[in-house]
Amino acid sequence: MKVMAMQAKRIAVFASGNGSNFEAIVDNWQRTQFTAGQVSLVVCNKPDAYVLTRAKQWSVPTFVCQPRNYSSKAAYEQAILQALETHEIDFIVLAGYMRLVGPTLLAPYEGRIVNLHPSLLPAFPGKDAIGQALAHGVRVSGITIHYVDEGMDTGPIIYQQAVALDPDETRESLTAKIQQVEHQAYPEIVKACVTEQVVLEGGKVKWRKQPFSVH
Repeated sequence: MKVMAMQAKRIAVFASGNGSNFEAIVDNWQRTQFTAGQVSLVVCNKPDAYVLTRAKQWSVPTFVCQPRNYSSKAAYEQAILQALETHEIDFIVLAGYMRLVGPTLLAPYEGRIVNLHPSLLPAFPGKDAIGQALAHGVRVSGITIHYVDEGMDTGPIIYQQAVALDPDETRESLTAKIQQVEHQAYPEIVKACVTEQVVLEGGKVKWRKQPFSVH
């Protein structure tokens, strides 16, 4: 009996800026020959964001959508939803997307949107988590990968990894440390989400296989 090959899940990466985590995912998936998922679209709310240049270099289609061009947040997200449907997107990955996701996108993609945040949530949610960590003088920060809900960095946590701060830590040095960890962890955790090794059930994160280390 012939076994049908499983069709790759189609991923949209939402980003507002540099796009280094978008590139880390695409590069990792190509190097490791991961075929269960493919990055099929970049959604960006800023037409001058460098992530669009990265997307072009990797031959990934883009959709640029500026909130100011729409009468409401719902109308803005409806335009994005139409683009997602056109590209048959199965899963959404937020990678430096500097906007709260509203119900227009949350409802159809419930349990299929993840975000990466540069702190050990619930510490330092929102903007400039690295600056917040430095201002508070903490000795440990890190990254959090979580499912997205209606709140600001409040969704169920999938994975966290700590990053130690040196006494003379600067914004630049801590950013570099955080990004190094992000670029290692995010592609692997998104793989686990796409292949349903980890799922969201009843508002709780369930690992169907033993959680693994991405160090």
